[in-house]
Amino acid sequence: HSLSHVNLLVKVEVILHTVEGVWPLPQSFTSSTERYPLNPKAFYFGYGRQSAAQQDCSVLDAAFKRYFSLIFPDYTSDNLSVSAGQASLNAETVWGALRGLETFSQLVYQDDFGTYFVNKTEIDDFPRFQFRGILLDTSRHYLPVQAILKTLDAMAYSKFNVFHWHIVDDPSFPYQSRTFPDLSSTGAFHPMTHIYTQSDVRRVISHARLWGIRVLPEFDSPGHTQSWGKGQSDLLTPCYRGSTPSGTFGPVNPVLPSTYQFMARLFKEVSSVFPDSYIHLGGDEVDFSCWKSNPDVRAFMQKMGFGGDFTKLEAFYMEKIVNITSALKKTSIVWQDVFDYHERIPKDTVLHIWKGTPASYKEELSRMTKAGMRVLLAAPWYINHIAYGQDWRNYYTVQPLNFSGTEEQKKLVIGGEVCMWGEYVDATNLTPRLWPRASAAAERLWSDEKQTSSVDEAFPRLQDFRCKLVRRGIRAEPLHVGHCKHEYQGV
Repeated sequence: HSLSHVNLLVKVEVILHTVEGVWPLPQSFTSSTERYPLNPKAFYFGYGRQSAAQQDCSVLDAAFKRYFSLIFPDYTSDNLSVSAGQASLNAETVWGALRGLETFSQLVYQDDFGTYFVNKTEIDDFPRFQFRGILLDTSRHYLPVQAILKTLDAMAYSKFNVFHWHIVDDPSFPYQSRTFPDLSSTGAFHPMTHIYTQSDVRRVISHARLWGIRVLPEFDSPGHTQSWGKGQSDLLTPCYRGSTPSGTFGPVNPVLPSTYQFMARLFKEVSSVFPDSYIHLGGDEVDFSCWKSNPDVRAFMQKMGFGGDFTKLEAFYMEKIVNITSALKKTSIVWQDVFDYHERIPKDTVLHIWKGTPASYKEELSRMTKAGMRVLLAAPWYINHIAYGQDWRNYYTVQPLNFSGTEEQKKLVIGGEVCMWGEYVDATNLTPRLWPRASAAAERLWSDEKQTSSVDEAFPRLQDFRCKLVRRGIRAEPLHVGHCKHEYQGV
């Protein structure tokens, strides 16, 4: 009796090992205790005869190299040859193939003697949501390019596929524009050290592409633009104290034709520098007090018949900006404020929810999808807010489609986004603050909700995944008491 009991335990442990193996959890996953040793000397990736992609597909050639060293972290030589066993990976696109390589890399494990194994496994997988994003804010603190590239690596490990680059804001304008170089030379924290040159931006975009990650640039206006004013005179609204200018400035000035000429030229550049078909136009948190104080703005309001309703003026501004990007053949993404102010924007514009309690963002989801608009959910994943304990549990238990609406409405929720705003974050603490907490949201956006409803079942898997991140050189913080077989060495 005692012997069979021991056997059973061993079996269970092996099975657990395989199931703990993949994060986010695949849609369908069967594995057995049968395991195959892998020999790094004899292991290689190749293209199938039937494959549309073949040698010289840059995305997959690069991925094969990357994943070889992720799968065999202790192995250094390049000597690859053929082995007997075979595994096949079938995907509709190269991007799907990248996700499959990530999954495979997580199935391989080592025993105590360092031998590599993979269990006999069959997986069918696809993402629940098509847009799985992470926002980094490079205006409140400058993030060196290296920190951004490292984040892209970690994003791929959790199957995120959009990098939302909130590149400029009130505090600084680090984007070095070809058309308007003064924006960064006067608006960045430092004109040489704290900027993103055109080649920096290209580097980020090409690195992201090789990981199957899109780069979504955000140039937020008319609010959040203080840093723009230094390098572009007459762009911001002069605030008045009584009948005289106070010397301070408010949001972008919506009454001058020169404003829209400037925006058209800036977005023309942005749309050629960033190849993605989406551009984020912001549109959040516009403070009306400066507009109210300005006599030219008030006169314009009368002329337009807006009365005293400044949401109409914001709507007027945002509609013009959206038209500029539409003319450039780009689809706009805007923060929810734009919808809340009843602005007339094209039906294909994507709305981005960032505010409110679960009750209020669920209501907003209902309203937006009822209007036939596509929606992104970020409100429950403002990961820059930190709390003692295991706050990842709150990110994990979000139910993005738990709002009242038809099946058609639910289809309009295209995904979600984890936001890391930068007031208290720079390259010293970005990585541990982001990982593994963001991975909780990653599983919510990728996996089947019914199969991943238990936080307690997720916990050991996420702990295991966090150790994988650490092994891969990502300084992911611990979830709770415990250890990793390969601890971060602190260098």
